[in-house]
Amino acid sequence: MTYGFGIIGVGMIAEMHAKAINELDSGKFVACFDKNESRAKDFAALYGGTAYTNLDDFLAHDGLDIVTVCTPSGVHLEGAIAAANAGKHIIVEKPLEITVERCDKLIEAAEANGVLLSGIFPSRFHSAVQEMKKAIAAGRLGKIVLADAYVKWFRTQEYFDVSDWKGTWAMDGGGALMNQSIHAIDLLQWFMGPVSKVFSFTDTLAHERIEVEDTAVAVLRFENGAIGVIEGTTSAYPGLLKKIEISGSKGSIVLEEEDILVWKFVDEQPEDELIRKKYSRKTLTGGGASDPKAIGFHGHQYQFANMIEAIENGTPLLVDGLEARKAVEIIQGIYRSSSSGSPVTFPLSY
Repeated sequence: MTYGFGIIGVGMIAEMHAKAINELDSGKFVACFDKNESRAKDFAALYGGTAYTNLDDFLAHDGLDIVTVCTPSGVHLEGAIAAANAGKHIIVEKPLEITVERCDKLIEAAEANGVLLSGIFPSRFHSAVQEMKKAIAAGRLGKIVLADAYVKWFRTQEYFDVSDWKGTWAMDGGGALMNQSIHAIDLLQWFMGPVSKVFSFTDTLAHERIEVEDTAVAVLRFENGAIGVIEGTTSAYPGLLKKIEISGSKGSIVLEEEDILVWKFVDEQPEDELIRKKYSRKTLTGGGASDPKAIGFHGHQYQFANMIEAIENGTPLLVDGLEARKAVEIIQGIYRSSSSGSPVTFPLSY
């Protein structure tokens, strides 16, 4: 069976979705919706689907099975709930939504309508990341003591100036953390498990005319006892690839985008040298570090294939709604700590 995919919102990231969809063995781009008629028509002409400017008409498109949501972050909820109510499975670009409360409404809508919901975190699907997850789960690092995420990216002032919604709390939900560092934050919590407490500083240091942070540092305590740091910025020229470092009493792993820079353990295994060689020089793009368009679509492709597999076989989604919610909660906690000047404990209270 070939599954029909439709896209709500045809901005820059929608191009990655369309390219990934059209590479699927069992998927096809069939329709898109955008309030801007000319933009919707141009997008459909380029990628082979039907353009709509009426959401209900889009959702009624014959052969539409799965909807991906690519609108500005602060309006993910409305389009996704409409898709859920129409009985469509849903994939939502990061962040799932800009607050945990809005994430929960979306999760509840998907459950009420019996449809699957996935949040976009394509980094989880990289093979180097999968190897790292397995090693951590197997206890090869011993007692983990430090777990850190570094996202030292760069965005020009023009990046924010060309749009009236970028850099706003209402539509972006945050800055360097919610929109750029969220991929690394998701990986960090996926590797380490829940965060119990955070203390943070956030500020706007290098950009003008934005409401949200362009620089942030947070210190974390994980439930497993480890301590960690998150550094996120869009102000570090020229922009560096995101990096995750996990260090324990029996080993350390350092991941830079899709490259494994360090893979060292007290108890060396025969496959370790092969892993070191296989996952060096894997990154083929800029990773979005300085150019948001300089990313590959293969992670999205794997995630879309994961949705099809879940529909057909009932297998779990790697990033369902509850999983996608976790990074949003951590980021909200960081914002609360920075605003109050005090540590914040998890789960957050509302």
